[in-house]
Amino acid sequence: MLRKLTEHKGALLSYGISGSDGPVLVLLHGFGEDSGIWARQQELAAHCRLLLPDLPGSGRSAPTGDLSMEGMADAVAAMLDAEGISRCILVGHSMGGYVALAFGERYPGRLQGLGLFHSTAYADTEEKRETRRKGIAFIEKNGGTAFLRASTPNLYSEESRTRRPELVAAHLSGTLPVADATLTAYYRSMIERPDRSAMLKDAKIPVLFLLGRHDNAVPLKDGLAQCVLPDRGMVFLMNEAGHMGMVECPEAANDQLLTYLRFVNQWTAAQ
Repeated sequence: MLRKLTEHKGALLSYGISGSDGPVLVLLHGFGEDSGIWARQQELAAHCRLLLPDLPGSGRSAPTGDLSMEGMADAVAAMLDAEGISRCILVGHSMGGYVALAFGERYPGRLQGLGLFHSTAYADTEEKRETRRKGIAFIEKNGGTAFLRASTPNLYSEESRTRRPELVAAHLSGTLPVADATLTAYYRSMIERPDRSAMLKDAKIPVLFLLGRHDNAVPLKDGLAQCVLPDRGMVFLMNEAGHMGMVECPEAANDQLLTYLRFVNQWTAAQ
């Protein structure tokens, strides 16, 4: 995969790109991750043009002055512009899903498909907001590295943690450090993000939902509740996954992403 840089609002943004034929698939990572979390999905480039951004402040991308979901959506648009890409299929993991929804709201004509990978269009509940506030306080007191080491294992299912601890270890060692101020800015932006469930209800494009049965961050009942909103959707449940299906169940995740790509292609051709 070729790594590239582009400038946006005075900051250098990094992304990986590979493949040449077929639709453009953009995979957005989540909080405390970078584009490397999609290492097992790079084989999809055999079927599409695959773009893997580092969101501003993560991986090799410098933080911009705006780390809101909308600001990061603009950064994604800048990376697409750098490649001359007018439309894409955009799939976001967790926080990346929030960015994808913001992108769809700001640039609806640029989406061929939208995917929420362990993510939700609903705003945070007050309980979730309080959990994030506690996370901010922990980071400010103990640092982001300590926070990620304590919280990341909980993103995996119990079976993954106990039988495949190397997955968690690789996750922690393979992610480039993120500044404490950037992590807390992400959390504040997630707290403040609006409910975008109406966007799913009004969606004119196919929507993909990838859910984990053992997901503690986006509980299954909450993930399923939004699946009935769009007119055209695909839902896939990864029975062995927690919140990290692209790592815990890569073959199943890739199969479903490829099935979705083909579905969007067929739907687009029929329009």
